[in-house]
Amino acid sequence: MKKSLLLLITLLAAAFSAMAVTDGQTYPEQGGIKIVNQWILDRVHAGKAYTDNAICNQRARTATMDQGIIYVARSEERAVIVDGDTISQSVIHRFSAADGSELEDLPLTLDGAPYGRFLGVASIGKDSFHHIWVAPMTSTAQQYVPVYLVDTLTGELTLVVEMDKGDAPQRTDYLDVLGDLTLEQAECNIMTVSGATADPGFPTLYRMHADQGGEWEGGFDGDPYMDVINFYPETKTGFSLAPVIKMIEGTDEESRYSGDMFYIDCFDTAPVIYDLSGSVIESFEEVDPTLWPQATPNGCIEFQLEDRNFFVYVNADMNGNGHGCQANICELGEGPSLIGMTKYWQIPADSIGKVNDSGLRVHCFAVEYGVDDEGFEEVTLLTFKAYNGMAVYKIGRNVDSGVPGPGPVNLGDVNLDGEVNIADVNAVIDMILSGNTAATGDVNGDGEINIADVNALIDKILRS
Repeated sequence: MKKSLLLLITLLAAAFSAMAVTDGQTYPEQGGIKIVNQWILDRVHAGKAYTDNAICNQRARTATMDQGIIYVARSEERAVIVDGDTISQSVIHRFSAADGSELEDLPLTLDGAPYGRFLGVASIGKDSFHHIWVAPMTSTAQQYVPVYLVDTLTGELTLVVEMDKGDAPQRTDYLDVLGDLTLEQAECNIMTVSGATADPGFPTLYRMHADQGGEWEGGFDGDPYMDVINFYPETKTGFSLAPVIKMIEGTDEESRYSGDMFYIDCFDTAPVIYDLSGSVIESFEEVDPTLWPQATPNGCIEFQLEDRNFFVYVNADMNGNGHGCQANICELGEGPSLIGMTKYWQIPADSIGKVNDSGLRVHCFAVEYGVDDEGFEEVTLLTFKAYNGMAVYKIGRNVDSGVPGPGPVNLGDVNLDGEVNIADVNAVIDMILSGNTAATGDVNGDGEINIADVNALIDKILRS
């Protein structure tokens, strides 16, 4: 009985502690704004808690966040037998944005059957009205890119539109959506970029548009695709490995969801802003060279806080020199503009991981807006890198960590055998059950011996 109780407490404590790990960093206040890590689930800080998780997989490529829930899409995860055939069903894994705890999975279905298309949920995101969507990778042999709405209660998919590639059917990987996919509350635009497995790549963009209450049509004056006419650097002629696109929200109600300008972040350059003519509007050409990203990562997002404009982009992927899957957070220059932007923080300050992800390159970001208890605006930021980890940060005037971090763990060798391991966890639990108040059991140094010391000890073991 006692052994069963010990095992149960240990498992519960381990599950709680794994989700309570932070990056252990203190970030300086910048421009009156603070940032804190709420929690992190990654190779560097969480260890086996991450590597044993189902999202630590090269087919769990993208993630998004909406209304306090993180959605991680993993293609071809579950083997399901249907009419004698085995189907590899895609699954969306969900986590609480507040504390990282795991929520119920969403196995995906289409027309009532398990959804098992090859790389069927390579791309996941949210529109501007809290609708979650997914889309598959498509090859040069596939004429259409299907975009599906996700029922977040049942996992059932509903086809919204098939993006036509017209006369230029190239590979596509990652999409962006701006507006309302249901077309009930606003117009909607969907974009993706052609890609290739090697340079020079292809110059083609795909876009679909629909007015509120209207019908879907090609998003380039009725055409479904367009070739970019210039690049940065000028020597480029196309987009190669896994490019990503991010439409910029307009500044007034008329242009809010038009997506007239957008970032493209490609394998061999920094983020570039284009317009619907395919022209370069702004690039990193005049940006401080110390802010240039390293080592071919793809991913960026803008956010606003107290009428100030911020830009988040990947500083380095797993091959970065001294870095690992980190992002820079900058306040944009006047305009707003990439030119004159000021770097505030690099997150995490150390790393999420430096393990090769098989060349996926994509790095996902998502933001949500809120207010603190004093009415000041705050932003919740998700950073997610496939096969290396994810983390949530709070940004604002009064932000504070929402979950316990590693804490001042100065002890740990509870049984005084010279090592810190699972035997010490059992020793702390024995103390709790027996009422023993020996000082070695106070692992977190708060003057008490309770389940918090078990969490602190497991946290220390996972981080070692």
